[in-house]
Amino acid sequence: MQNFIFEIPTKIVFGRGQIGRIGAEAARFGRRILLVYGRNSIKKNGVYDQVISSLQRAGLQIVEFPGVKANPVLACARKGIELAREQRVEVVLGVGGGSVIDTAKTIAAGFYAEHDIWDFFTYKKEVLRALPVLTVLTLSASASEMNQAAVMTREEGMHKFSIRSPHIRPRVSIMDPETLFSLPPVYTAYSAVDAVSHMLEAYFNNEEPESPFQDGLTESFFRVITESTEIILKEPQNYNARANMMWTTTWAFNGLIATGLGRVTLPVHMIEHSLSAIYDIAHGAGLAIVMPGWMSYTRRRNERKLAQLARNVFRINAGDEDAAIQGIVKLKNWFASIGCPTSLQEAGIPESDIDKIAVNAVVLAETWQLPDYTKEVIAEILRQCR
Repeated sequence: MQNFIFEIPTKIVFGRGQIGRIGAEAARFGRRILLVYGRNSIKKNGVYDQVISSLQRAGLQIVEFPGVKANPVLACARKGIELAREQRVEVVLGVGGGSVIDTAKTIAAGFYAEHDIWDFFTYKKEVLRALPVLTVLTLSASASEMNQAAVMTREEGMHKFSIRSPHIRPRVSIMDPETLFSLPPVYTAYSAVDAVSHMLEAYFNNEEPESPFQDGLTESFFRVITESTEIILKEPQNYNARANMMWTTTWAFNGLIATGLGRVTLPVHMIEHSLSAIYDIAHGAGLAIVMPGWMSYTRRRNERKLAQLARNVFRINAGDEDAAIQGIVKLKNWFASIGCPTSLQEAGIPESDIDKIAVNAVVLAETWQLPDYTKEVIAEILRQCR
């Protein structure tokens, strides 16, 4: 096990009826709140009214910033920064899923920045200070409610990059599984793929040859997510399944899985970021396409771990080579069974675009210091995804 520092200062308030506590929690950090949210979903499912009522009971001043889209864009975050400065807000509250929370984090980081905020995403500048971020989670997938990362697409050049800083980790996150009851089935599926992909990236791409604790966590979380997803797709208002899903996906990418593994890389996410940046497809859909293709491309290198996953999760009893091959097929079939595309063709992305995608992706590969992922390698992986 490698050396590590593990600290998660986020306060989690979990369970039914807990949204009403957001006002009291936010009041500990300031009186003027920038409320960041998406389009209409939180108004349709009643979350908006609960949040507003709680903030008003706490005597807080609310500045609303609606309209965040899935695959959030930098231009929107810049508008949020301008509004936050103009209104002199003291706290940023994101109410939604990963896209909304990542936008809230970017606004919080950009509030004090005296330079182009894109410099944070290209690692030219470090986030040294940010407004406090709080969240009310309405979609479980990216663990943004408990981690120190944010992802944003810059429309100029169609580049989807990320920032990481302890200063943007949420101070408090409210997690009520009932907010997931109205989630469309396809987004339940995409959420599951996102969480599973986060864990599998760490499982395969690390510096530690022996990691039984972390491997066991990944395999256990994997089973909980798959089992919960299948229940939810049949019973959307099954509270226990939603609760298990919400809590497990949070731990899938809040830092726990990667502790002790040394440097962990995310090549599948690196490639997928180009798909969702260029074609605006759901992040989970893109991951369902790229993950099995990447596994097939790297099978020889990762054969032992692929076989281990196949045996411990899919109960495949075979030698390493056969188990690895069968495990990839099982995972791809499971993605398909819950309604996700598993090929570029299914997502309407033509094979003739592979080189264009690779050219876009290699810029992020260079930023993330993944020298093995050249344009040619990325293109070959994408050919496994046809």
